[in-house]
Amino acid sequence: MNAPTARAARTEYVCSDCGVTAPKWQGRCDGCGAWNTLGEGMAVVGTAPRQRPSRPVGRALTLDRIGDGADQVRPSGITELDRVLGGGVVAGSLILLGGDPGIGKSTLALQLAARVGVAGAPSLYCAGEESAQQVAMRAERLGCRLASVAVLAETDLEAVVAAVVTTRPPLAVVDSVQTLSASEAAGAPGSPAQVREAVTRLLGVAKETGVPIVLVGHVTKEGAIAGPRTLEHMVDVVLYLEGERHGEHRLLRGVKNRFGSTGELGLFSMEASGLRQLDAPGRAFLDETSLGVPGNVLTVACEGTRPLVVEIQALVAPTPFGLPRRTSSGFDLGRLQLLIAVLEKRAKVRLNQADVFLNVVGGVRLADPGVDLAVAMAVAGAARDLCFSARAVVVGEVGLAGEVRRASRLEARLGEAEALGQTAAVVPASSRKPSPAGLRLHRVATVAAALDLLSEG
Repeated sequence: MNAPTARAARTEYVCSDCGVTAPKWQGRCDGCGAWNTLGEGMAVVGTAPRQRPSRPVGRALTLDRIGDGADQVRPSGITELDRVLGGGVVAGSLILLGGDPGIGKSTLALQLAARVGVAGAPSLYCAGEESAQQVAMRAERLGCRLASVAVLAETDLEAVVAAVVTTRPPLAVVDSVQTLSASEAAGAPGSPAQVREAVTRLLGVAKETGVPIVLVGHVTKEGAIAGPRTLEHMVDVVLYLEGERHGEHRLLRGVKNRFGSTGELGLFSMEASGLRQLDAPGRAFLDETSLGVPGNVLTVACEGTRPLVVEIQALVAPTPFGLPRRTSSGFDLGRLQLLIAVLEKRAKVRLNQADVFLNVVGGVRLADPGVDLAVAMAVAGAARDLCFSARAVVVGEVGLAGEVRRASRLEARLGEAEALGQTAAVVPASSRKPSPAGLRLHRVATVAAALDLLSEG
């Protein structure tokens, strides 16, 4: 029997959060467990498979006959952004930019569009959350209300695709991908099915036209980009804009990059006129007045290829309750608890009746194991009310036996510390590389040995 070709419609209920359908309304979604998220929709059944237009079969080429694509990289004019992107914006790339609400994603995207576009060939800014007049007001404040950016206030996916294909701009920005509505996908805009369809279409358009597309994405309360996890696998570059919302500094972190190294960090400051690159990023997170206080220690973290001097602050206070608190900002809480256990077992620092609070100054989030020793010394110094020298830095990874292990790129870290005027450093004893001129090294093999330096100032 031939497949039916007539279109028939039936009512179904679609979850606005996950896109799962149900034949009848129910209070709770079977897919994600959310309550009152099912909405009525129409499903088309009994249709013949959609016929795709025939395309010529491509011919495979060996790698030695394919260009290296160096001419496809275009610097954006924003040095810190180019650093994270690996040199600039690659033609035909799909870039996903995420971050917390109000952190500056739209500001960075609009500034990038103004830099890449020119008067005769403007960048295309597709605004799904603002009107064209609102974008113009924001551009006026940022000083980029120029002919180099064309604004399209549209949420329909087909209209956005048609604009990109027709105009072929040097850069297209979609702000945000969660507002796009695809007629071929079930669910409300922002649901996983809708977001997946939008990214799939835009990825194909970017590769076919060579237009680089920046997708601004919302994040969940856990900090991940909203939508199915496959989005980060589909795009070429994933960037996260981080920092304290009410703070001054913003950090642009690359977690995926098919055209360059990952883990790079771009440093900006948020001002009334938009995001500005930091002139002296090495001193961005330093405050001379807070050093020389019990619990405050300087360390040098490596974010990608960039060494960054940051201040770690710890506060230890006795608790009247049986279960002490462990709070961490900018450092993994599980790692902090591990270091507290090492301090108690291997260095005899009693913390079982004390609350421990840890803070990385400036909104930086450290995942580098090379800052373990600095965290341990900050907590121990706060517990024993001992100061560490304000002119010294601490670098090293801590093992479960209390040993201090080597940290990666130690020479670059010490060079950055010397450039900022530091005079001493606590480093692992297993590292035998010569110290930079003017920097005195204290080599320690265990955490207990490092703590002995606290009383020396």
